[in-house]
Amino acid sequence: MPGDLALLAPHLVFEQLPLRRVFETPNKPIKNVFFLTAGIASVVASTVENKPIEVGIIGREGMSGMAVVMGNHRAPYETYIQVAGEGWRIATENLRDAIDKSTTMRATLLKFVQAFMVQTAHTAIANGRATLEQRLARWALMAHDRLDGNDLPLTHEFLSLMLSVRRAGVTETLQTLESQGVIRSARGMITVIDRPALKRLAGGYYGLPEAELKRLLS
Repeated sequence: MPGDLALLAPHLVFEQLPLRRVFETPNKPIKNVFFLTAGIASVVASTVENKPIEVGIIGREGMSGMAVVMGNHRAPYETYIQVAGEGWRIATENLRDAIDKSTTMRATLLKFVQAFMVQTAHTAIANGRATLEQRLARWALMAHDRLDGNDLPLTHEFLSLMLSVRRAGVTETLQTLESQGVIRSARGMITVIDRPALKRLAGGYYGLPEAELKRLLS
């Protein structure tokens, strides 16, 4: 809504967002909220052994600081840039003021929060039930949705960290996908060659969250 943008515009600061730029630190006050226009941010949880695992990703479809939208000031997860990009920063207090003044803004932002919750639920399902091949195919599709072009600047090491699997397993699975002509994998880069084939490989682990996002925000 034009009126909603007018409430935000005086407080928005455009920034380049380099790799590993931290948006949120676990259980610390969220000082700023970011609306990405390019790149990808990871929402990362840690196990009791302090091993990180990705629970969701955010691209140009959404925002960080979802706890703020729901009336809180912190979250138990870390959020940081995993694919460099750019976006708009707004101080948390300014966003809260704008939300308080606009029921339409609050409704729109809550719809994104709902869509993100669906994504995290399906990430949990995939982590618990899917094969590594299906998980990697799903992840590549999700990244492809949020980036321009077919190149995904991701290292095997980063993927193993995010998926909480051995790096050797990621490398072996990417080689399998490459042998099927679905992707091309090079140092620090994965290129999507055949998206329809990736969707077939991901099976039902990809698609429902994406459809829900479109339904809620269209």
